[in-house]
Amino acid sequence: MVKKIREQQQNVNDTCTDCGSFVDIGAVIDEHDTELTLIFNGENAKFDAQEIVNKATQRFEHVVVDLSDVDNSIKLTLTFAVTVEKMLFQLENRF
Repeated sequence: MVKKIREQQQNVNDTCTDCGSFVDIGAVIDEHDTELTLIFNGENAKFDAQEIVNKATQRFEHVVVDLSDVDNSIKLTLTFAVTVEKMLFQLENRF
């Protein structure tokens, strides 16, 4: 996500010298950025992934969950209904 934000910031024109930075939020946040992918490793990988699934499904009604085993790891993909849900979940859980 950080890489994408940096790419999109190239479109931002900061013209306000008195009040700090002015940002067109649409230039920083992509409305189609609804997918969060996390990789879990170690002996507790499945448990840790399930903990995140539980938090997401309790917080957001329409989140879609995909869990898979990939190269001795657990890959968790959460697809949120809208970008703001993904962002809130990341902020609340420090991702």
